[in-house]
Amino acid sequence: MRVLIVEDTSDVGDAVVASLSRAGFACDLATTLDNAGDFLAVQQYDALVLDISLPDGDGRDLLKQLRGGGTRTPVLMLTAEFEVAARVEALNAGADDYLVKPFDLRELEARLRVLLRREKGQADNVMTLADLSLDPVGRTARVGGAPVQMTRRELALLNLMLSHPGQILSKERLFEGLFSFDRAEVGTNTVELYVARLRKKLAGSRVEIETHRGLGYRLDAKDG
Repeated sequence: MRVLIVEDTSDVGDAVVASLSRAGFACDLATTLDNAGDFLAVQQYDALVLDISLPDGDGRDLLKQLRGGGTRTPVLMLTAEFEVAARVEALNAGADDYLVKPFDLRELEARLRVLLRREKGQADNVMTLADLSLDPVGRTARVGGAPVQMTRRELALLNLMLSHPGQILSKERLFEGLFSFDRAEVGTNTVELYVARLRKKLAGSRVEIETHRGLGYRLDAKDG
């Protein structure tokens, strides 16, 4: 899952990126509204974490612009304002949730996952397909109830594919969900490596990763 963090306070932004990256998210960090616009012009995101007070304006203005343009991407607002009116204004502008600074990074991750689940119509954290299950919060994958050891990146790839079961995801889409712009030196062919590793670990399950030449990969339950 790819997330854009719009936060101008360097220690807060760096801490959020580090925490969410450890949790398997691919994160990009923008420090101004103008910078955020540059990211949004070339990249689609699964969610935004958007500060209200930024050096070149109000984050709520960007939010209104996104919603006015039809963008439904989940947005979690960050604010140092304790007044109820400020939070109500953010929600009325189209925010899906908010956090008041200072906040616990664990709560930020939890709220972000709730927004992503809600977007996909999931009732809880555990994602299942046939005998495969994934708990993104607990960072555990199981096949037939037995745990399968996976790296952070493998779990992130599985999360992406389980979020779109039966759908062909292009190599570029998978790459975008796994790597942020600061990993520009990593080529899209790296996706093939992680798909091969994941396929090997799911070999004994009732799911399979299909390769569709020129199109991408699809995770689906095996026939029969």
